[in-house]
Amino acid sequence: MTNNDIVPGFDDEKDDSLKIRLQKIDHVENCLALFLTGYIDTYNSNFFQKRVGKAIDNSFSRLIFSCGGLSYVSSTGIGSFTAFLKAVKPRSGDIVLLEIQPKVYEVFQLLGFSQFFNIKDNLDEATAFFQQGTTVNSQSIFPKIFSCPICNRKLKAAKPGRFRCSECKTILAIDNSGQVFLG
Repeated sequence: MTNNDIVPGFDDEKDDSLKIRLQKIDHVENCLALFLTGYIDTYNSNFFQKRVGKAIDNSFSRLIFSCGGLSYVSSTGIGSFTAFLKAVKPRSGDIVLLEIQPKVYEVFQLLGFSQFFNIKDNLDEATAFFQQGTTVNSQSIFPKIFSCPICNRKLKAAKPGRFRCSECKTILAIDNSGQVFLG
């Protein structure tokens, strides 16, 4: 089965710097695994976003990115993952990242994004995450304990809203699903 069989037109554009192989996860509704090989930087992130956008437009809202073959991701590349998260959340979807190389994970951590994404070790863990149901009500999430994305101070949010880190004074926001954002 080719990428174009899974997502029509997916391979119409190619870029040697980033290869993407698709695998439909049949036992999880609207779930697609994307195996990434190469790197994501300022120059190819638009290409990356367009191709993944095609998958999202084809009703895939649960995306598993296998990052074992990614040697480098720039801050622009991480911005792409954030854009995908924003695109799939309203469709009851989510994103899971797998097998992130230490160098790549470091960039996620430096930018404070490592806690926004579900990071799993393998495909089985990722599909199990989606099978356990992603519908959660805010009652079960709060109070939520999390680390400040800037200083790593352990913080507790009683409810969704905006607040300031007690350690570094960074303004943070937490939404109904327990996602933490700067600002």
